[in-house]
Amino acid sequence: MEGQQLQQVLNPHRLKSLQEWMQKSSITLTQVNGQRKYGGPPPGWQGPAPGPGCEVFISQIPCDVYEDCLIPLFQSIGTIYEFRLMMNFSGQNRGFAYAKYGDPVTASAAVMTLHHYRLPEGGSLTVRKSTEKRQLRLGDLPASTNQGELLTVLRMLSDGVEDVLLKMAGPKGREVVALVNYSSHYAASMAKKVLVQAFRKQYGISITVKWMSFSKSKHVAETGEDDCFTPPALNPLPKPSITPPHLHPQPLLHDVSAHPPVQPFFRAVGGPAGPRDETMPQAPVNHDAVSQLQWICELHRLGNPQYEVRFYRISSDGFFCFSFKVLVPGLLFPLCGVIQILPGISIQAMKAEVYRAAAEQVIQTMCKVLNLRPF
Repeated sequence: MEGQQLQQVLNPHRLKSLQEWMQKSSITLTQVNGQRKYGGPPPGWQGPAPGPGCEVFISQIPCDVYEDCLIPLFQSIGTIYEFRLMMNFSGQNRGFAYAKYGDPVTASAAVMTLHHYRLPEGGSLTVRKSTEKRQLRLGDLPASTNQGELLTVLRMLSDGVEDVLLKMAGPKGREVVALVNYSSHYAASMAKKVLVQAFRKQYGISITVKWMSFSKSKHVAETGEDDCFTPPALNPLPKPSITPPHLHPQPLLHDVSAHPPVQPFFRAVGGPAGPRDETMPQAPVNHDAVSQLQWICELHRLGNPQYEVRFYRISSDGFFCFSFKVLVPGLLFPLCGVIQILPGISIQAMKAEVYRAAAEQVIQTMCKVLNLRPF
């Protein structure tokens, strides 16, 4: 009787389509703790795992739509490192999934392109940047809990535990809670599923485990999923101004929230011209800002610059607005700023333009910090 009821819940045509697609594409899906996963990494992936800002959260998925429809759709934007579809025991999906790309710009392109995308099977997807939360809040801990011992226990019960902080909470400040940081959202998500039962089974203690977040949103109310709460991707950032440079206040270079205005492009950066030193890095010939920044960092032995870029809104005049943070290992602080890009270009062209503009702004700031001057 249960089998007949389950068959009525699941769409046999959709299941057959999924199986045929998996066989044809040689895709392997692995189901672990209520989610079905592809990749992480996928076959043929080269290089490290993607960093922060590369994952999108997909909701409003019809219950009988599966990976054979979703993965090709999101792969049309760029190569997927990992795709996770949340599943019920019945075999239906839970209405939401996560897709992780190789870089933040491709993830932003997926949000811009596929948000409110209408599926042929019916329904409209909601696509947003994932917060990739990595911190859990453990509540109702015994008053005698020791921070070091708790860290040891958590590392035995779950993977990816980085550190733990005990604090007092509650109306009278008597509840012992722990804030636990994990190495990834996936590790935290897996821990959230097992810690309550593990503490009850191993130690006879009933604890609560929640995502550490500060507020709810309409999105949580719609999905019913606390772990899917997606607050705004970024704190408000100052909008680039077109005010002439001499009217801008001088930014404090030790303050990462101070964003220098965009200045005219430097063709090259360095010291006074002199006899050529064959041991020094040679200036790039193509005058590309990304190449020039790399050259400057090599010239001054500052290490390779690392970029973190996020799309956060479309301005009222139609520009795509990105924020960036560039970490140069030899500097004591990251260099931050915002970029506006005109629409109407391809994803690859937009990606190149974002990195070029970020490198250009960083060069301007480094010229002040290192007292460099253009040729």
